[in-house]
Amino acid sequence: MDTHASLSPQGLQRFGALRTDAINAVSARFYADHSSIYARFGDKGREACAEDLGFHLEFLRPVLEFGLLAPLVEYLHWLASVLEARGVPTEHVAQSLDWLGEFFAAKLDPADAEVVVAALDAVKAKFLEQDDSLPEMYAKLPTAWPERANFESALIAGDRRQAATIVGRYLDQGCGLVDTELHVIQPALYGIGQQWQRNQVSVAQEHLATAIAQSVMVQGMLRSNPAPSNGRKILLACVEGNQHAVGLQMVADAFEIAGWEVNCLGANVPTASLVLHAAQWKPNLVGLSISFPQQFKGVKSVISRMNDVIGAHRPPVIIGGMAINNFARLADRIGANAWSPDAAAAVVSGTRIASPPGAD
Repeated sequence: MDTHASLSPQGLQRFGALRTDAINAVSARFYADHSSIYARFGDKGREACAEDLGFHLEFLRPVLEFGLLAPLVEYLHWLASVLEARGVPTEHVAQSLDWLGEFFAAKLDPADAEVVVAALDAVKAKFLEQDDSLPEMYAKLPTAWPERANFESALIAGDRRQAATIVGRYLDQGCGLVDTELHVIQPALYGIGQQWQRNQVSVAQEHLATAIAQSVMVQGMLRSNPAPSNGRKILLACVEGNQHAVGLQMVADAFEIAGWEVNCLGANVPTASLVLHAAQWKPNLVGLSISFPQQFKGVKSVISRMNDVIGAHRPPVIIGGMAINNFARLADRIGANAWSPDAAAAVVSGTRIASPPGAD
């Protein structure tokens, strides 16, 4: 079973309050016990160590809140590959779980400490199991078209003109923008993410690739012919804390081409602002993007606030993004009306669940 006992609301509050102390304590142990390995990274290494431990705790929270181990286990496998490519022993990942368990065992009430330590032990056991399979989001990617590799190379090289030429050729052949994004742009960006993971491209190259992909998508949208208006409106946003908006823009393109009126608010939208805009604009559907499992809490917050502010006329909510692609089992637990693995499927599901025009 991939489930675990959840922590009480009070325990979760105490767990969150100890976050900084836990990070500082475990970081100090790594630098004290493994100084010969970590000293070469200098101050940036200390910052990275603290950041990694912070993500440990962010991914641990959904385990404690929702009772599912898979998000943290998947993250740890990803982190281990990143560390290995940078010369850090992957055994340190398992050790970090032990040390976090020791910290919380000493700081939490016995009942809450037992839940946290048991969760960390279960995650460690799963992490240490041999698993050569691809993460779900990579295994489920649509089949890439032939020029995907060339497009990926153009992005890495910072060659916007070549990237635009490749996409333009598909559009010239009659391929729609949504399909081109799905079979060329999205898999190329995932491929670059995997290369960064293996320390084969820099953060700067990854950011440049994202910027070029977005500019090419804008050009493609200008060449597209949207369907006549169907009278429906969709509000799209990355929940608070989610900085990854390329996939959201693909969804925006797909809905606009299908004849919807689209308001795309982009990355990291504060919950209060998002809910206020929904109440004022009255969309037929709200689409929320989440990249990491800890952002499921943001979706719950948006839905709860919309229920309070809008009430019975609250629009249906569809969710998507890397986190939901990996962990679709969490969708039912946060109150969403539907989830979708990609932009094309989002239009199909969104059309099915959206309130009809004029329903408000």
